[in-house]
Amino acid sequence: MNGSFDFVSGGDKPALIAFSSPEWLETAKTELAELGFKVHTAATHSDFLVRFSQVHYQLVVIEERFGANTIEENLTLQALQTMPMNQRRHATIILLGESCQTFMPMEAFKHSVHAVINSGELFLLKQLVEKAVADNTLFQHSYREVQNRIYNTGR
Repeated sequence: MNGSFDFVSGGDKPALIAFSSPEWLETAKTELAELGFKVHTAATHSDFLVRFSQVHYQLVVIEERFGANTIEENLTLQALQTMPMNQRRHATIILLGESCQTFMPMEAFKHSVHAVINSGELFLLKQLVEKAVADNTLFQHSYREVQNRIYNTGR
């Protein structure tokens, strides 16, 4: 796990990124920070699992080859795909990689993520993340409204 411990307050927009490529990692950290996210990075699969279980991240971006040679070997992606929905519903999850076609809904569905982004479009990451988060927020709006009503009224 990374040596630093970072507090997250109620006003923060926490994001967790898991990249093996140092260039992509630095680009993503910079772009997400410019969007106002408090960015945490996962160095390994186990680091990702620990961090994800401790904070309700609003955004998660995973490189398709994070800690792996192929997307099929990506243990972090596999863990997210098999995680119960209530453990990951709070986050907009984006998969980024060379094999992805940006904003292809069936590809995102296939990988159990909200959006996919081709790494060739990393220069548009800010705009693509904004769109993915807005789309997911709109999609989840009714669900969250009902959940809040049940939580606040007990019915």
